[in-house]
Amino acid sequence: MLTALCVRDIVLIERLDLAVGAGLTALTGETGAGKSILLDALGLAVGGKADKRLVRHGAEEGAAVAAFEPGDGHAVFALLSEHGVPAEDGAVILRRVQRADGRARAFVNDQPVSLSVLRAVGEALVEVHGQHDGHGFLKPAVHRGVLDLYAGLDLEALVAAADAAREAERALADHRAAMARAAEDAEFLRHAAKEFDDLDPEEGEEARLAEMRAALMAAEKTTEDVADAAAALAGEEAGAGLARAARALDRARARLGAGEADAQAILAAAVSSVDGAIAAVDEAVDAVEALNNALSVDDNALEQAEARLFALRALARKHATTPDALPQVRARIAESLAAVESGEAREAALAKALDAARGDYVRLAKAASAARRKAAAALENAVAAELPALKLEKTRFAVALCTDEARLSPEGFETVEFQIATNPGAPLGSLSKIASGGELARLVLALKAALAAKEGKTVVIFDEVDAGVGGAVADAVGERLARLAADEQVLVVTHSPQVAARAATQWKVEKTGDETLATSVRTLSAKERVEELARMLAGARITDAAREAAKALLAPDAPRKKTAKKRRAA
Repeated sequence: MLTALCVRDIVLIERLDLAVGAGLTALTGETGAGKSILLDALGLAVGGKADKRLVRHGAEEGAAVAAFEPGDGHAVFALLSEHGVPAEDGAVILRRVQRADGRARAFVNDQPVSLSVLRAVGEALVEVHGQHDGHGFLKPAVHRGVLDLYAGLDLEALVAAADAAREAERALADHRAAMARAAEDAEFLRHAAKEFDDLDPEEGEEARLAEMRAALMAAEKTTEDVADAAAALAGEEAGAGLARAARALDRARARLGAGEADAQAILAAAVSSVDGAIAAVDEAVDAVEALNNALSVDDNALEQAEARLFALRALARKHATTPDALPQVRARIAESLAAVESGEAREAALAKALDAARGDYVRLAKAASAARRKAAAALENAVAAELPALKLEKTRFAVALCTDEARLSPEGFETVEFQIATNPGAPLGSLSKIASGGELARLVLALKAALAAKEGKTVVIFDEVDAGVGGAVADAVGERLARLAADEQVLVVTHSPQVAARAATQWKVEKTGDETLATSVRTLSAKERVEELARMLAGARITDAAREAAKALLAPDAPRKKTAKKRRAA
């Protein structure tokens, strides 16, 4: 329910803090006192149209705050969760700030939100009906939901079945499209698959081959350097000088006499060194040859690594991808080929799954159709029973169902439209095109009375639903508003004392001030209600008879007596 309404600097309202009670609340007051301003302020809070002209003259900004306690399980909490707005102890507080420069801000539970979010939350909590505004009841798009609500239909299983059927349709359509594409490219796919089979690329293989190629090329260069060293050591020059030196020293030693002992010793040392050098060269040659043998590179290994690396890169370019992604491309080609080769069997399986999904959907949709037809007849009768007392006895109300069993929709086969004819013999037609303002407001009340306790709105507002009627009709309007308020909180703007008397709470809206006008709202005491109802009955000059009539309207048993009289009259 709506628990509080706070208004700051909106039109003629400077400051207003209202606590709102349960049941039916009536807003009364002289014409022009500002009752519509109060509704405009509430409308602003719940996402209605904003305008800088709403800001009170001289103020920089105006604000409207509406606090609600929707009750556990209310649909608004799922909506808040969807938009990431926290719920605070079961309360929902909507706030709208309108600046005089035209800018506006919206808040839900003190969290800034977009206007669309505020409006969605507001629509889940508040419903407004006026002479020229039937809200959702004027829109055929919402009539199916209203009928389903009246029928008590739970569409969860139907929605799931529709989703499953649509998914089955998509799967079959996608498969057929893939088959068509694959059939056109089958020859290319087979050729491409063979290329992949021959090459058999692996993920990460390009990097491994590049590293191997670099290592083999480096080893080849090293081998060439070692071979050059081996050639130099084994060549003519490497030992020729040492051999000539050894022969010359041998000749010199033969020529030296025995008496030249010192020279003989030195010569012996020289011969020994030369012999050592010759032996060292031989050892070096052996070592270099051993190294050359150890570093020998397989020329075919380098060629094979380069050939595979270049083949991988060429295949990747051909398919506009990277070498590492070639396995994925190969898998897609294999999948496409499989679709061609086993497409008919897969298509048959998908078609069978679609038939099963459609069968489930049709079964549930037909059950919903039957429930809607039954509920439509019941709703027509329920509304018809409400119309005579609301001075709509010549009006016919009908629920038009248009069934299309080829339709695949989460809502089922039907489109639904509420239609009326206001004159005998006139054809049924759209609510918005046929009903006048007063007729429409009362027709909506009849619908709401028929739907009582089913809609789950937090607060329903009627703006002058009793316009143009009086006496027994006004009393019937009040009785239905009170009945509706037993299940939903109802606010009504009224000029009818019969309606106001039915209210649990009565607010009086009035203008105050001489030079600067302002609108104020106050909750009337029991004594003040008698005076206000007497004013509504008698006009400017309140008589004792009017006061007595007002007291009679407020008597606890008055509604029961009137209802009994009406039943007897019927």
